[in-house]
Amino acid sequence: MSERLTVLVVDDERPALEELRWLLERDERIEAVLTCDSATEALRLLQERGVDAVFLDIRMPGLSGVDLARVLSRFRTPPPVVFVTAHDDSAVDAFELGAVDYVLKPVREARLGEAVRRVVGARAGVPPVADDDIAVELGGVTRFVPRSSVGYVEAQGDYARLHTAAGSHLVRVPLTTLEEEWKDAGFVRIHRSLLVALQHVQEVRMDGGRCTVVVGGTHLGVSRRHTRELRDLLVRRARPGTAGRG
Repeated sequence: MSERLTVLVVDDERPALEELRWLLERDERIEAVLTCDSATEALRLLQERGVDAVFLDIRMPGLSGVDLARVLSRFRTPPPVVFVTAHDDSAVDAFELGAVDYVLKPVREARLGEAVRRVVGARAGVPPVADDDIAVELGGVTRFVPRSSVGYVEAQGDYARLHTAAGSHLVRVPLTTLEEEWKDAGFVRIHRSLLVALQHVQEVRMDGGRCTVVVGGTHLGVSRRHTRELRDLLVRRARPGTAGRG
């Protein structure tokens, strides 16, 4: 899409508002930047004219950025929303509302450019994040980890830790939820606190009646009640001509 964008920035702190406007005006994909210092003022403006995207702070007096995003989601044609905030504790709410990105302050120009790219993609009908990508917080920035890179998942209370070759990431999702949602992607329970991706299992070892699997060089214990099911799944996966093979 070659047309340049008109965007709205909403932030109750004037220095942050002006900095974000300045950074966006430097982007060649941006035609004009409108500003408001409250969600209420933004709603009044949006009733008078449309914009191509809204860049929203979260914590503001009166209506919060999340409140405003909920209202925008009910528009007949909702504008893409990018949250720009100093707080990382609303990322899950943001993506549940369909936000195309979540940028943490202080804002870097390159990071903001990525947010604009996601806005352009959303307007063109291109999903900003693939269905099998997971939003995680890493170094104060929301990033997206491909599910295919996850070797195993470990329960940590009501959360789950995703383990990849590059590191681990804590997500605010229970293991039982991931087990249900990811079963068709080849993730199986091997222990009450562990899921493994069958495609990442390197070895299955039996020693004295106890089973372990090796994923990315890590040895993971398989509970007795899950051992038979796991071995059967791995045999079926390896058998030539069976569904799910490579």
